[in-house]
Order: sequence, then structure tokens, then C-alpha cells
Amino acid sequence: MDYETAVAQFLEYLELEQNRSSKTIQNYSHYLTRLSDFAGDIKLSEINDELVRKWRMWLNRLPTSNNEELSKMTQNYHLIALRSFLRFCAKRNWETMQPDKIELARTKRPQVTFLTPEELERLAAQPDTTKLNGMRDRAIIELLFSSGLRVSELVGLDRDHINTKRREFMVRGKGQKDRPIFISAEAADWIDKYLAMRQDNTKPLFIRYSGSKKVDNSGNFTRLTARSIQRMVARYALLAGITKHVSPHTLRHSFATDLLMNGADLRSVQAMLGHSNIATTQIYTHVTDPHLKAVHEKFHRKK
Repeated sequence: MDYETAVAQFLEYLELEQNRSSKTIQNYSHYLTRLSDFAGDIKLSEINDELVRKWRMWLNRLPTSNNEELSKMTQNYHLIALRSFLRFCAKRNWETMQPDKIELARTKRPQVTFLTPEELERLAAQPDTTKLNGMRDRAIIELLFSSGLRVSELVGLDRDHINTKRREFMVRGKGQKDRPIFISAEAADWIDKYLAMRQDNTKPLFIRYSGSKKVDNSGNFTRLTARSIQRMVARYALLAGITKHVSPHTLRHSFATDLLMNGADLRSVQAMLGHSNIATTQIYTHVTDPHLKAVHEKFHRKK
């Protein structure tokens, strides 16, 4: 069987049988197309150790739009996609390379950037809450830190998803997996204030108030995009005098770090973040090491 036909069947399998999101399927398609970009029209039987080795060299030297090399993490995403594809082929007894022969490149543990309590206060104080868009922005900042939501999850929220009385709701995250989200009383209060100021009946929780695309063809306000929230958070961080790079994901990091620093166990934090693998959550453990050292020095009986 030729490679492109097999890839097309694999992408259909992801959509129909695995119920993967359109974004995930798009990413897999992109990564797997990169192999045919390199190797041309190939048969499954032509995928072997030598071809993959040469492809990895090609990826390692492939320039990005910024004329930089692909990061090791991005290169690994290509290999993970190929490995998943080869597993799919193996289940169908198609002759090709064994997936377990593909090893990922070693990568540095990602650096976790998080905000101190004082920085969080300064950031949250920046929106002008006398205005509707400022009230919306304050509610977004409070919700991101209180819940640990991914920005992609936050922009998908509708009004009827949120229960500010119970302060918990369900969200569908990566891999189409549902998980419970819990929010603080303060975050719930800011959401209530924001909704009380709104005079529209638009379904999305967070909507646009400016720009040419603020309303759709039906005259309803449109949903905020992840990119617009990223720009908003970065702008307020600059106004707050925070020199580190701040994004919605920084608030997610801050949420996880705050939980661990205050005694939460790693498994609970994993569940609240929606990580399928505990190893992903373990990037936060080195952040809490200084805290553990302080606990040791304070409570360990000296001899």
C-alpha cells in the first residue's frame, strides 16, 4: 500500500473511531505530510530505520518561518505522529516499520514560568472594571488563575456552562476528555458582575466588544479567540510592570504551582489540569523543591 492512502485511512480512523478533535487530526496530518515532503511518493514497505534516520536529519535542519531550526519538542511531535500511524498499520498487518523502533529525542525539561501572589494581584488590578470590556477581562484573569483552564477551553465556554453558585462545572479538554473544573468565590463573583453588566443574550461567555468581527451575520456578538486573550493578558502584564513573559498558560502554571506549594498532591493536580500522563505534571516538581527544602530545614530534627 502507498503511504498517502494509508495516512488518509489513519486520519479517518482518528476522526470516526478515536473521536479525536479536528485540531488533533489537523496536527497529525501536518506532521505526517512532512514525511512525504521529504521522501516523495513511497510505499509503506519503504519506511525503515534508514529512511526515518534521514528524515530526522532533514527535520533537524528544516528552517522555520523565523529562519530558526525546529525545536526538539516539535521534532518529537513528528515522531509521535509517525509512531501512532505505524501502530495503526501494525493492527492492520500492513508491512512497514515497527513503531517501537522509533525513539524520541532527549529534550530539556521545560522551564515553568509562574507569577508570585504580588504579581497576580498587580495583573488582576489592571483592567478598568467601570467598563464592560474591563469587567470581562478581570473575570477572564480571575477564572484562568482560579481554574487552571487552558485558553482553548476558556474560549469555548458558554453562559450555561458556568454555575457560579456551586462554583464547579465540566469542561471537555484535550483528547475529548471531560473533567470537573472548580473556581474560587472571588472568580465566581467577578463572573457574576460581568454577566450583570451585559445587556445581550449572546450564548458565549466571553465575547468581543470591538473590531470588524465583533458581531456575526445574525447580529450576535462573537466569541473571543485564544489569540485575543493572549494579547490581552500580555498587555495587562506590561501595564503591571511584570518583566517576565506572561500568557494565559502562565496563569495555568501559576494555578498548578500555587496548589503544590500549599500542599496539594501531584495526582490531584494532574486531574485538575487534565493531564493524561503524570510525567506532564511533574514539570512543576522542581518549582516546589525550594519549598520542600524550607520545610526540611524548619521541621527536620537536627542531630
